[in-house]
Amino acid sequence: MRFVDTNVLLYAISRESSERTKARRANEILDGRDVVLSVQVLQEFYVQATRESRRDPLSHEQAMALVESFLRFPVVETTTELVLAAIVTRDRFGISYWDAAILESARAAGCDVVWSEDLHHGTDYGGILVEDPFGED
Repeated sequence: MRFVDTNVLLYAISRESSERTKARRANEILDGRDVVLSVQVLQEFYVQATRESRRDPLSHEQAMALVESFLRFPVVETTTELVLAAIVTRDRFGISYWDAAILESARAAGCDVVWSEDLHHGTDYGGILVEDPFGED
């Protein structure tokens, strides 16, 4: 199982011609069966997909329907234990709390890989490897 960060979901809905390749790759990932998400990822997706400053924002209804469709994947709940673990990870690696929460959600789901464009590709964060699914590697 691989944990998917918010940017994968956002690229999957992109209609930007400059993001066509990333959109195709994101949809290939979401067509797979080895995807895990978290409540945080779903929240971030909704906020970013509907923000008015987005070039082509989704309506509330469109974004809600997509969030509901993403529930076909396992979703890690935010718990107090996850919050505390993320705080420790944030301090250990000197990253943002939100990135640490992504890593700890992946750990809670038993994933050893996080697909993200935001964290450092190839970095091992205490047993969680970050891979950029959109990289040239």
